[in-house]
Amino acid sequence: MKTEHRYLLLSAAVLFASACSGSERTPVDTPAPPIAKPASSLPKALSVVGTNDLHGHIEMLPLFGGYLNILREHKQDAVLLIDGGDMFQGTLESNLQEGAPIVEAYNKLGYHAATIGNHEFDFGPVGEDATVQSEGQDPRGALKARAAQANFPFLGANILDSENREPVAWPNVRPTAMARVAGIEVGIIGVSTFETPSVTLAANFVGLSMHPLADTIAAQAEALRSQGAQVIVVAAHAGGDCKHFDDSTDISSCSPEQEIMLVANQLPTKAVDVIVAGHTHRGMAHQINGIAIIESYSYGAAFGRVDLLIAPTGETSLQTIHPPRSLCLDKKDKRPDCDAGSYEGKPVQADEELAALAKVAAGFAAKIRSKPLGIELTGPVLRSRSDASALGNLFVDLMLAAQPKADVAINNGGSLRASLPQGNLLYGDLFEAMPFDNRFALVTLRGQTLKKLIASNLRADRGNLSIAGMRAKASCKQGDLAVTLT
Repeated sequence: MKTEHRYLLLSAAVLFASACSGSERTPVDTPAPPIAKPASSLPKALSVVGTNDLHGHIEMLPLFGGYLNILREHKQDAVLLIDGGDMFQGTLESNLQEGAPIVEAYNKLGYHAATIGNHEFDFGPVGEDATVQSEGQDPRGALKARAAQANFPFLGANILDSENREPVAWPNVRPTAMARVAGIEVGIIGVSTFETPSVTLAANFVGLSMHPLADTIAAQAEALRSQGAQVIVVAAHAGGDCKHFDDSTDISSCSPEQEIMLVANQLPTKAVDVIVAGHTHRGMAHQINGIAIIESYSYGAAFGRVDLLIAPTGETSLQTIHPPRSLCLDKKDKRPDCDAGSYEGKPVQADEELAALAKVAAGFAAKIRSKPLGIELTGPVLRSRSDASALGNLFVDLMLAAQPKADVAINNGGSLRASLPQGNLLYGDLFEAMPFDNRFALVTLRGQTLKKLIASNLRADRGNLSIAGMRAKASCKQGDLAVTLT
């Protein structure tokens, strides 16, 4: 007789999871310059700069501001600055003030628009509660406060109100935006990953639903074109994964099943010119279905750039898709794209105003960051997203200790973001290891269901599961994956 085992499973509800002015003087007795063509007969240049998944790392923004200052001077302000979402969840400097320092810095940087990522919902109501705990609290209160603070629009074209099936219309939150940059009319659409409801705190997403990305983008692009948009740029908190950037037309190193790849291939020809992607924390600088797509990893380590030419007839052509550009200031940095701390032939200097903002935020967080926890680590406790790790094992053991009714604890490796360093353990170290507002979820599962869950995780590239309370053994048998639980 077969015994059916049931397990009380403890899981972390993981939240999966960048004017040139001056007088000119003609010397005396020099030949007259050739007569220039009328400006209207010359193509206009536009650089689209994209950032994504900053996750609160305000310390990177002064250096990014230095690069941006150089580019704006070089391009005579013909620069469109867009963010692909997940702006402010993930550091003490940002989280302690529910993202306010990041929005203040983005205002200074001069962003034209940012899309709403799944982690923008994490803070819940304004104040300490991460979810609604009392009558009158707004589950999106903190997000709305950040949008109201911004000098640029927050976009969410495919985030719908479940009752009227229309895009959310909160103060300074809308589906699209129009920006006039160096005389060019640019339409901007913001969308987020279709899996948003399952990769943020569900309680903060109640009353909302998602519309398919491709359908949303196609409809909004057509509407923006009818309003006079010459260029269509999408800020998408949905991403891809490419390994090589030598040739933007070579997509052999790109994962074809990633969400932004599928979306781009579903769009009508020439509906969209550029997509600033995000969410996957990977790199892209490629053409998919005639669309330039850029994604620049995460945490402010890099930014993306696309150079366009707009003919007098309004036709847009792609000039260059630049590989993700690492932020480099130290001349000792030997990465190939660092150029000894220079950009467009000029030395990069961190923006002083942004440096002052970052310093204030760091000071605000310093006291709690440096709080000792009374534990000394004799060596580092290392993380790994794709393999079993000491850090993953530590966290699931802690989960079982915190929830003694559970038989098994499972946590996804994608929620672990930093190893614990050797030495006296500080609050800031532990926070950075799991910086998101994860919550416990207790569910009852059959043993067979638990086997399927583990097998599904092993077949996919979504972060290795750490497990406590049981041992799982997987093996290949006749072309199938067999899982045994002990």
